[in-house]
Amino acid sequence: MTEARAQRGVAFPALVMLLVITAAWWALALWPVPASVPEWVLRTRAACFGTMANGLPAAGGWILLIGEPIGMIGVLMAVWGDALREDVRRLRASFGGQMLIGAMLLLVASGMSAALWRVQSARRAGRVADASVFTPQPFVASMMETRNTVLETPPPLALVDQHGQSFSLERLRGHPAMVTFAYAHCETVCPTIVQDLKTARRNANADDVMLVVVTLDPWRDVPTRLSSIADQWQLGANDRVLSGSVDEVLQVLSAWDVAHSRDTRTGEIVHASAVVLLDREGRVSYRMSGDWQRTAALLRTL
Repeated sequence: MTEARAQRGVAFPALVMLLVITAAWWALALWPVPASVPEWVLRTRAACFGTMANGLPAAGGWILLIGEPIGMIGVLMAVWGDALREDVRRLRASFGGQMLIGAMLLLVASGMSAALWRVQSARRAGRVADASVFTPQPFVASMMETRNTVLETPPPLALVDQHGQSFSLERLRGHPAMVTFAYAHCETVCPTIVQDLKTARRNANADDVMLVVVTLDPWRDVPTRLSSIADQWQLGANDRVLSGSVDEVLQVLSAWDVAHSRDTRTGEIVHASAVVLLDREGRVSYRMSGDWQRTAALLRTL
C-alpha cells in the first residue's frame, strides 16, 4: 500500500495514455481514407496491419490491434495495479471524478461501436464490389507465345528485392530468367502463375533459371513486406520479388507493357497475365500469356 500511495496520481493518467495510443492505432488501421490519401498512409497501413483489398487488416493486423492494448494494460496492472485501483477509488469519491470515468467509458464504447461499424461497412462494400464493380478479366485460354526472331534488349528493371537490395537486369547475366508480374493480395491468378512457372522450371530440370516477380501492387507490396511475400509464394533462394515506390513500379509496368487497372476503392487489380523469358545474355526470347504448361518446353530452348 505504501508503494501504491507513492504512485498515486500516476497510474490512472498512464491508463488514459494507453487508451489514447490504442485509439490512434485503431484509427490508423480502420479509418476510411479517400483515394487521394498520401502514399505513406497506405504504405504504413500495409506494413503494420497487412491491409487487405477491402481496407481491413489481415489476421496478423488484428492480432496486433487486439493484443497491443491487452498486453499494455496487463503490464500496467501488474506493475501499478494497487495504485490504479486507489486512483479509481479517489475519482469515484468526487462528482468530477465520476464524470471523468463515465466519459472514458463512453468514449471506449463509442470507439468499439465505430470499429464494429467500420468492419461491417467494409465487408458490405467488398461484397458489393465483388458482385457488381470488379469483374476480373478471364485468363487467355490459349497459348499466346511470341518468339523473337531478333532478340531484343528488355526494358529497364531497377527496383528493390526481398533482401532490401537494389536489383537490375545486370544481375541476371549468365542465367536465363522468367520475368512475370503479380501481387500478394491476389488469391486467384497470381499465385497460380507463380506456382505454374516454378513447376515448369522443375519439369525442365532448369534449376539455373531465375524467377523474377514484379509486383503489380506497390501500394501494399512495399519493400518491407517482400520477404514475407517470397515466403508466401515459396520462392527459391535465387528467385526475386521486386517492388519500389509507386512511381518506380508504375514506370516499370509501363516500360514492360503490362496492362493493369486498380480499383481505388478495394485495391484490387485487373491485369494482363504476362511472362517474359530471357536468355543467358539477358535478351528477350519469348513473350507469353496463358497456357503456362508449355513453359517447360520453352525453357529447354534458352
